[in-house]
Amino acid sequence: MTQRQRLLVDAVIALALLVLTLCFARQYRMPDWPAFDTRAVALTCLITLPLALRQVAPWPVLLTSCAGLAVYVSLGYQPTSNIWPPLLAFFTVATLRPLRHVLAAAGVTVAVWFHHAMGTRAMSAPVALGQTVLVVLLAWGFGFTLRRLAERNAQLDRLTARLRAEEGARARHAVTEERLRIARELHDVVAHHLSVVALQSGVARMVFDSDADTARTALRTIEDTSRQTLEEMRGLLQVLRVSPDGTEAVAGPADGSGSGLGALDDLTARMSAAGLVVRTETDGTPVRLAPGPDLCAYRIVQEALTNVLKHAGPGSRVGIALGYGTGALTVAVTDDGGPEPAAAAPPAPGTGTGHGLIGMRERVKLYGGTFQAGPRPAGGYAVRFSLPLPGRTTPDDSAYAGPRRRQP
Repeated sequence: MTQRQRLLVDAVIALALLVLTLCFARQYRMPDWPAFDTRAVALTCLITLPLALRQVAPWPVLLTSCAGLAVYVSLGYQPTSNIWPPLLAFFTVATLRPLRHVLAAAGVTVAVWFHHAMGTRAMSAPVALGQTVLVVLLAWGFGFTLRRLAERNAQLDRLTARLRAEEGARARHAVTEERLRIARELHDVVAHHLSVVALQSGVARMVFDSDADTARTALRTIEDTSRQTLEEMRGLLQVLRVSPDGTEAVAGPADGSGSGLGALDDLTARMSAAGLVVRTETDGTPVRLAPGPDLCAYRIVQEALTNVLKHAGPGSRVGIALGYGTGALTVAVTDDGGPEPAAAAPPAPGTGTGHGLIGMRERVKLYGGTFQAGPRPAGGYAVRFSLPLPGRTTPDDSAYAGPRRRQP
C-alpha cells in the first residue's frame, strides 16, 4: 500500500470514528452530565480528526488526542464518548516506534485514561488504574506484534531480493561455464580434424604424381574429416540456439549417435586412414552412458589420438582399452612412441604447453573421475582415466553401438 493510500484509509477511519462518537453523544446522555454542546463537538473533532495523520506523525497525533481528551473530561463532559481515539493513537506509536518511544507514549496514555476513568465517578482508583493498565498493555501487545510482523516482512523482502540477485548471478555463471565448455569442445573438434587434414594434405601433395591411389585415399580422408568437422560443430553450436517458445533446442540426434563412445569406431577408422595403427579392446559388457560422461570419454580419446599423430607421427601403434567394471569405466590410450625413437613426446601434465592435458583433467574432474597421463617406461605415452558408472543398465543395441574389437 502506498503512502497516499494509507493516508486515505486513515482519513476514512478518523471521519467514521468522529461520526459514530457524535451520534452516540447526541443520543445517549445521562441527566447528571452537561449537554453535548458546540464546545464538546469542537473538542471531539480535536480528539478524533488528527488520527488521519497517525502514521505520518504518530507522536503529535497522540499528544493532541490525549490533550483534547484531558480537557474534555476536565470540563465535565460525559467521558465515555471519546475514550478510543487516544488508544488508537498509542497503538500506532507502538506499531511504528522503538521501545523507548513506546514507554513514554504508554505513560502519557495511562495518565489520560486514568484521568478519564476517575472522571466517570463509577469506580475506585485501584480499579481505574488496573483497567487502564490492562487496556494499554493490550494495545501495546497488538502494536508490538504488528511491528514484528512488518519487520519480518521487510526482512523477507530483502532476502527475496538478495536471492533473486544470487539466482541471476548463478544463471550468468552457468552461461559462462556453458560457453567455456562449448569453446573446449570446438577446440577439440577443430584441433583433431585439422591435424588429420594437414597430415593427409601433405601426404597427397607428396605422392600426387607418383602414387595416385594413395593421393586419392588421402583426399577422401580429408573430405570425410572435413564433413565430420562441420557436423560436430553444427551440433555443438546448436546448444546456443533457442526455439521461438523460449525452450532450448536439442543438440544433436536423440538416438545417441554422433560424438560419443558409440562413434569410437569411426574415429579409429579416420585415425587409421591418417597413418596410425589402432587396436581397440573392450573388457566387460558395454553399457549406455549418460550424454555428458559419454562425450567426455570420446573427447579424451580423440585428443589422445590427435597427440599421438602430432608427436609420434604416422606408423605409431596405439592401443585403446575400455574396461566396464562394476562401478567405473576405465579407459587407457597408449602408444609405442612411433617408428622413430627420437620423436618428441607429448608434454607431461602441468609442464610445457599441455593445455590439452589440462582440458582432459578438467573434463574428468567434472564428472568425478580420475586422470593420469605420462611417458611409459617402455617408450611412448599413456593416457588413463576413469569415470564413475552410477548404475549398470542393460545394453540396447538399437540405441548404443559400443566399440567393437578391432585388430591391427
